[in-house]
Amino acid sequence: MLRTTASRVLDDNDRDEVLALLDTDPVGNVFVAARVRSVGLNPARLGGQMWGFGPRGGLTSLCYAGANLVPVNAGPDAIHAFADRARKQGRRCSSIVGPAEAVQLLWERLEPYWGPARAIRWAQPVMIATGPSPVPADPLVRRVRPDEFDIMLPACVAMFTEEVGVSPEVGDGGALYRSRVAELIRIGRSYARIENGRVVFKAEIGAVTPLACQVQGVWVHPEMRGRGHAVAGMAAVVKYALDCFAPIVSLYVNDYNAPARAAYRKAGFTEVGTFTSVLF
Repeated sequence: MLRTTASRVLDDNDRDEVLALLDTDPVGNVFVAARVRSVGLNPARLGGQMWGFGPRGGLTSLCYAGANLVPVNAGPDAIHAFADRARKQGRRCSSIVGPAEAVQLLWERLEPYWGPARAIRWAQPVMIATGPSPVPADPLVRRVRPDEFDIMLPACVAMFTEEVGVSPEVGDGGALYRSRVAELIRIGRSYARIENGRVVFKAEIGAVTPLACQVQGVWVHPEMRGRGHAVAGMAAVVKYALDCFAPIVSLYVNDYNAPARAAYRKAGFTEVGTFTSVLF
């Protein structure tokens, strides 16, 4: 039997098979699965391409190639095929992110052509919570209202800049980022403790499938850190997420961020895997 050694661009005819593969790891694949469930595989709607490795009916691996490059269930042969396509296409993404082993192998093959990276987060523990937090939830953490966008945006920009190392307002003046912040508020997936017009704690649920959801953008105002807001705030977000969205609440965090990892553990999260992110 001939073995497929090249990747191919998938379309909506592959949707069921793609979702079946994504659902084998609902936590690790939550971002990509949420995109596919929401808009399908047509590149115009997906905001990129989905590459497949393996014949129709026998897909073994995927790679989402949009604003991020995200390998899915990709072993060495698939990584080689995806790297070859990515190299020929040229870099169009702002990051490579996903399971550590796959991302590191993909970057090893792409670095001679795409490097250097602006930053590499080699070890980002993936954490999950599947039940209520063992600590009391902050009763003041709630869904953000659309009329509070102007209060939330500076906190979101500060979080992004602190986490990624560049402002989201660079490039298009922040239009795309503002649109995403507004969208998460509009669909009820932005949560915060707001006091006197100032955000004390915030987090968003950025990706949702029937099997899992992913918390992102966790931030405590610098003047309010060290007072337990992250732990109690995350306990509240976990409760909202379990009640409203999915039976598994996930996130990933930089390994060197000891305070955040400790806060998540206190809020009931456990580590189940490791991501790597290559940032451009």
